[in-house]
Amino acid sequence: MIDRDQLPIPDYDHLPLEGLKHRIRMLTADQLRALLEYEREHAHRLPVIQVFQERLRALESGEARPSDGSPWDVQAEHPPPPSGGSPANPAQTQVNNQPLRHGVYTATPNRDIRGR
Repeated sequence: MIDRDQLPIPDYDHLPLEGLKHRIRMLTADQLRALLEYEREHAHRLPVIQVFQERLRALESGEARPSDGSPWDVQAEHPPPPSGGSPANPAQTQVNNQPLRHGVYTATPNRDIRGR
């Protein structure tokens, strides 16, 4: 059984399927087998297993070979944080000084205090 710290892809458990599709192109068949074993023992996500099996078949048949680069050098697939903060301008926000009408007996027109 392979340990999470020994996986050939960093942050494997947090990557979406599309990110995994990109990163497994850099792996050897042995590294891919290790990931496949880990996936089957842990999350057992069928779409992930299918992608791994197809890539492994391509590697073993000679149709594909690992691409250059390292899965450790790939930037995170998370979107960058927004820059500049909120688009709202605090100087242009409306100020509502009206009291809440909830619980005020005059809030309901055409009725007296007894609710008739």
